[in-house]
Amino acid sequence: MSVFQEMAALLAIASAIGLVGIALRQPLIVSFIAVGILVGPSGFGIVSGGIVIETLARLGIALLLFLVGLKLDIGLIRRFGRVALATGLGQVAFTSIGGLLICLALGMGAVEALYVAVALTFSSTIIIVKLLSDKREIDALHGRIALGFLIVQDICVVIAMIALSAFGAVAGEGGGAALARALGGGLALVAVAGLFMRYLAEPLLTRMAREPELLVVFAIGWAAVGAAAADAVGLSKELGGLLAGVSLGSTSVREAIAARLAPLRDFLLLFFFLELGALFDFSAVGGELARAAVLSVFVLVGNPLIVMAIMGVMGYRKRTGFLAAITVAQISEFSLVFIALGHALGHVGPEAVGLTTLVGIVTIALSTYMIVHSFTLYRWCEPFLGLFERRRALREDHLVVAGEAPERPVILCGLGRYGTAIAERLAERGVGFLGVDFDPEAVRAFQRRGWPAIYGDITDPTFVAHLPLARAAWVVVAVPHTTGVLGHADTADALVGALRQAGFGGRIALTTTFPEQATRLKALGADVVLSPFADAAEEAVQHLLAAAPPRPATA
Repeated sequence: MSVFQEMAALLAIASAIGLVGIALRQPLIVSFIAVGILVGPSGFGIVSGGIVIETLARLGIALLLFLVGLKLDIGLIRRFGRVALATGLGQVAFTSIGGLLICLALGMGAVEALYVAVALTFSSTIIIVKLLSDKREIDALHGRIALGFLIVQDICVVIAMIALSAFGAVAGEGGGAALARALGGGLALVAVAGLFMRYLAEPLLTRMAREPELLVVFAIGWAAVGAAAADAVGLSKELGGLLAGVSLGSTSVREAIAARLAPLRDFLLLFFFLELGALFDFSAVGGELARAAVLSVFVLVGNPLIVMAIMGVMGYRKRTGFLAAITVAQISEFSLVFIALGHALGHVGPEAVGLTTLVGIVTIALSTYMIVHSFTLYRWCEPFLGLFERRRALREDHLVVAGEAPERPVILCGLGRYGTAIAERLAERGVGFLGVDFDPEAVRAFQRRGWPAIYGDITDPTFVAHLPLARAAWVVVAVPHTTGVLGHADTADALVGALRQAGFGGRIALTTTFPEQATRLKALGADVVLSPFADAAEEAVQHLLAAAPPRPATA
């Protein structure tokens, strides 16, 4: 087949496998790895590879790391500094040391064991953020903490890439001169990036933002230039792409760039996984199944346990620790990039690449379901998690100030725009209310307006039981419920059950963005179902008719 025909076949197969992945609720990375294996030499041999696919693969990885650098949010580490650093560095240290010992015990060579152990330490920021966003948990306390230690992991990726680039330079040219050249070139690149970021990035990109297409072309070109410059001085292309992203990370248009480049990144990564599939030798991997099983269990169980232990020691509740810890039960696309670089440098053989890929497939697939069904898993595991919680959860107790939980006629759960708008109108009518939210920042913003609010998660039955329900006439949930969209049991079930179990005899109002769910929510026990968009549309029509009644339609 010609290159064009190979590309056509590849994209058609990728689309078909992607549909299967969606049906199985799997992220694209799993589908792409499957495509690479299926069309590569170990599969049907449909695509033979070549310089075109190799170039696209390198550009895809440079773009991936460019986007990581673009969104490297050091501020999040500052806000959750101690827990982000402790859990991030603790998990990396535990996984790398424990993984190294396990790999050595499984009979691997020292260098191969070290590479595989380091590859196991990285968790997938892309997958975790996507799943938490879908579940609307990205602003929850456990979601913010997870993002914090994922940023720490991203920094560890940078350090690992720098070390790998330095080793590659020494191995490639032999001697300290090559290392000195690489380090000197790296410092020069950092200096250029710093000067660009300080003086040129914001005015240049603001001007380009007037033409979105030009902004996208520049961003791709900047990532490629960074990768090429790093390669020229003896460092890895991946490190150059990351540095290019960091140099644009302080600009006001970084979110726009990230949003526009994400689909292109996903498209180009397909070619990286195609290359990875070419290294996936079933005859060699067949002997790695036992090792893959052991390492997969280590990642799926060991990573969450160490994060839970650290968060428990630091004073977080077992529920918060569990929900944050379960996000790290997989390896990431960076793990595959790292092990592929090791293979390119001749440090590890194709067996290590196949083993890491197999662990990636298993852990990413299973952890996706673990994150989606995290509340159900927590209910199953809760009786055994007391070991991971102090008698007093000091880190969370400080979010609830004494005297902030008075008995109120209305308990308002969810302090976003809709909940805040409800609070404003209750306040205008002199109706007392107590705000509740799982986002500490939302609670503080509510309190700054002089309104009582406490931190808490309404999906936690223990928390619901401690709400001041005795004199409350209403519990109003201003967070939309989206049954069937999140892929797990709706929080309305848990909340209504917890309220009834606590003996609440008042009325319940639930919110949905899908009017067709009203019947189900009323069957659960909702006295009123709020539908913000439908209700707003109804009021808008009433205003229009009151202002100027339209003339009757004529035939």
